[in-house]
Amino acid sequence: MEVPKGFVVLKRRWVVRRTFAWLGKSRRMAKDDEALVGTAENVVYEVMSRMTTLYPAP
Repeated sequence: MEVPKGFVVLKRRWVVRRTFAWLGKSRRMAKDDEALVGTAENVVYEVMSRMTTLYPAP
């Protein structure tokens, strides 16, 4: 398998970066102060469900 040299554009990387940016805009996700891992996971689910209602897929 040949590895290309130089800059290579990764497919759909912008989707991941945009999603993390939206997560970071949430006030509750801006700080990492959750005591339990389960609580932090639930916050991620809450923010992602809010994002899917605000920014529906085209």
